[in-house]
Order: sequence, then C-alpha cells, then structure tokens
Amino acid sequence: MRSLLTAALASLSLGCAAAATPQAEQQGELAQFQPRVVASGFSQPIYVTGAKGEAGRLYVVEQGGAIHVLDKGKRRAAPFLDIRSLVTAGGEQGMLGFAFHPSYPKVRKFYVQYTARDDSTRVVEYRANATRALTGSARLLFSSRDPYGNHNGGMLAFAPNGRLHFTMGDGGSGGDPENRSQNMRSLFGKLLSLNVATKGLRIEALGLRNAWRFSFDRANGDLYIGDVGQGAVEEISYTPASSSGLENYGWDVYEGRAKFEDKPLGPGKLVQPVAQYGRSEGYSITGGYVYRGSRAALRGRYIYGDYGSGNVWSFKISGGKATVLRREAFRIASLSSFGEDAAGELYAVSHRGVIYRLTP
Repeated sequence: MRSLLTAALASLSLGCAAAATPQAEQQGELAQFQPRVVASGFSQPIYVTGAKGEAGRLYVVEQGGAIHVLDKGKRRAAPFLDIRSLVTAGGEQGMLGFAFHPSYPKVRKFYVQYTARDDSTRVVEYRANATRALTGSARLLFSSRDPYGNHNGGMLAFAPNGRLHFTMGDGGSGGDPENRSQNMRSLFGKLLSLNVATKGLRIEALGLRNAWRFSFDRANGDLYIGDVGQGAVEEISYTPASSSGLENYGWDVYEGRAKFEDKPLGPGKLVQPVAQYGRSEGYSITGGYVYRGSRAALRGRYIYGDYGSGNVWSFKISGGKATVLRREAFRIASLSSFGEDAAGELYAVSHRGVIYRLTP
C-alpha cells in the first residue's frame, strides 16, 4: 500500500448502498458540502480530529507544537499537549501529525509526528489521563534526520490492520536530487508503517514526493493520498484495501501521469493518480477524507482541496476510478488540512486560525 505552507489568499458510510438507485446517485451529485465556522483564534492550526467515544469533542493541532481541545465548540483553557519547547516550527516544519490509538480511550495512548530541534522527524507515543497528555510518558518510536528543511510529510493514521502509517517526504530541495523516492534503501519518499508495540518498521509504498494528508476510508479501509507536485501537477492516488501491497506512486519518474525524469522505475506496482490538476487550479494539494457522516446524500464522496488557491473538490470512486468529480461551491483560505470527528463528520482547517465543519 502507500509544499505546504506558502502564503496565499483565497475567499471564503457504511450506509451507502453498493447498488445505489439512479435517484440516490442524483441526490448525491446535487447534495453540497457547506462550511460553517466552528471555532477560530488558533495559531497556525494544521490538523483537527476526534477520538472514538468522545461525541462533541475535537482536538486541534497547532504547527508550533500544541494540541487544544474543543468541547462542543468551546475551547478548553489548558492545552491537551504542549511540546512547543521540543518542536522546530516554520515553513514546512513543526508538529504535523496526530493520531489516537485505535482502542482509545480504553487504551489511553496517542501519537504525534513533529520536527525536533535537531531538524529530525520524530514519531512519539504519549499516554493521557482523562483530560490531558502525560508529557513524562513520551516514548520515541521513530527518528530520522532530514537532509533539507522541506518535504517533511507529516500525516499519522492507523490502518485497519492496526499498524500506524506515516509519510516521509522525498528528503526535500526540488526534483528529488538524491533520487531517494525510488530507492528502497532509503526511507524518504515512502509510506511507512509501525507496529507501535514492537517499533517494527516497514515500507508500505514508495514513489511519493511530499504526501500532504492521506486517509483510510472508515467504511472499507481504502487508502487515499494527496501528493504535492513539483511544478506542474497536484495529485490524488487511490489504493483499495484489497491491494496485495507495495504500491509505487511514481515520483520522480512521474509527476502526476506525466513523465518527469527519464530513469528506471523502482519496485512495486505503479499506481497513477485517479485525479489531478494543474497550476491554474492550485499549487499545494491538501488530501482529505471519504465522508461517512449523517448526510446520506453525501456519503461516499472523497473531499480534498488546495492550500494555495483554496479550491475544494470531491468525487466518488467507482470501479477504481474517480467519478462525478466536481469543484465545490466554496473556498477555504490557506487550507492546511481536513479532519474527521468520532461520528464521521468532516471538518476543514484554515492555517489562518479557523476550523470549519463541512456539513450543517
């Protein structure tokens, strides 16, 4: 299986039947995501998520190294986690990923990925009590020195098999100058996974430039990855949960579906994007989620957008292809992430400090 943060201005289920009726399909095409402000005033928020069994609660990750809690839209006075003293933040560095243990809150553990003061990428496990993280419980699971300050990946998500997946960018600079992404001896340009109990690491996929947000469909385990392009194409790739493994997403032999560099492709099955767009539509993709919330007409649509332009799109996968692709009728300024709460409702994050819910 498996550049953000350049300033720009922009305005503002399981219940989905496999054999949907034409009327249901038409309703799904007509139904619209509608953003509304949930909270504001955050400092460079980079992610939002919920925890299983915690209705009405959201966790907002700030790039600088703090995680805040929203209870029914009201922000708690004290942060859930504050490790700003450990984090190098700015540009594409910072605290970039956050995930709860699949058995949370029964197992009160969570995981963060951040750029440390020595410019290394770290994945760290913490324990928590009923209200906040126990900072003294930190357990280092992974650390790697980055050759450049950009292309740090930064997503954390548990797959249905219980392994913690995370991304490493191709190392940085431009054009993958050390040819790391297609090299299986390098961890850069890869989708990696960890057994969080044993720290066992493996490569799940190669050929990524700087995957900015990936997600597993909570209904079926399918994987969607948004990968930021070099200079021409932004792309979304799709891998079904039934895949036999070791996908090759093509970089830097390909940028999107177009040839980028004339050299041999590395191992694995080549997976080309199901959706892509050029520089007239945006220049820094933000991958999203398949909607599995309460709005039946929207279920099954994958939503994603662009940090630079604020444009937002959605589509449905059918037969392994993106269908009924459309641009949504709104924009999100400085769109740094999407997120999913405990009930499957979707949210969008503006790096300017605002959290939006995408359904009424």
